[in-house]
Amino acid sequence: MMHLYPAIDIRGGRCVRLYQGDYDRETVYGDDPVAQARTFAAAGSPWIHVVDLDAARSGVPENRDVVAAIAAAVPVPVQTGGGVRTDAAADALLEAGVARVVVGTAALEDPAFVRRLAGRARVAVGLDVRGGEVAVRGWEQGSGRSLAEVLAGFEDCGVEAVVVTQIHVDGTLEGPDTARYAELLATTGLAVVASGGVGDLEHLRTLAALEVDGRRLDGVIVGRALYEGRFTITEALAAVRPGA
Repeated sequence: MMHLYPAIDIRGGRCVRLYQGDYDRETVYGDDPVAQARTFAAAGSPWIHVVDLDAARSGVPENRDVVAAIAAAVPVPVQTGGGVRTDAAADALLEAGVARVVVGTAALEDPAFVRRLAGRARVAVGLDVRGGEVAVRGWEQGSGRSLAEVLAGFEDCGVEAVVVTQIHVDGTLEGPDTARYAELLATTGLAVVASGGVGDLEHLRTLAALEVDGRRLDGVIVGRALYEGRFTITEALAAVRPGA
């Protein structure tokens, strides 16, 4: 069963979406991320996915209070990332009630940190990909490393999932890069959460039906399509859980 993760991206305390990871192409969808999280949870969402975009770029947890308020306000687990590069940053989020932390830049710069953290907490690795290269520091810098190369270092270390965002389609509503996810299912044993490009229910159905060697995607993150009313949480859940 594929999980649905409605996304709340926070910048300057507001709900926003970036277009193809570009901080200069931002759309603001609301001033109250906590209220948005409550709306998603009330509609039946099994998770809330939160990203501190300011922290992702700077490493400074500028929106940690907002993330903590979201975790306290909803009865469903919250997964959050953005600037989680130290034990202290991870612990602050976990103590605030976050169920699972997503580590991005630090997964490349300090993989031992991820392995250590995964031994005591629920962790996902967040990898943002432009072409075949993993980007870091809020999508703004290239790492010079391929997705497969990075993932190989996290097999069997306790990481719960890998969240893979295709930057070139993120925020476009044009559809996910299903070929990339099929390749991932064939090459990694980690649970894969797709992120980027979902614009309609058919995109969700395609991802839910994707299967390689008996493996399916673990989840999908949806943002702009929900904010712009392309479909509801109820409709999305029906699309990713056919027959449920």
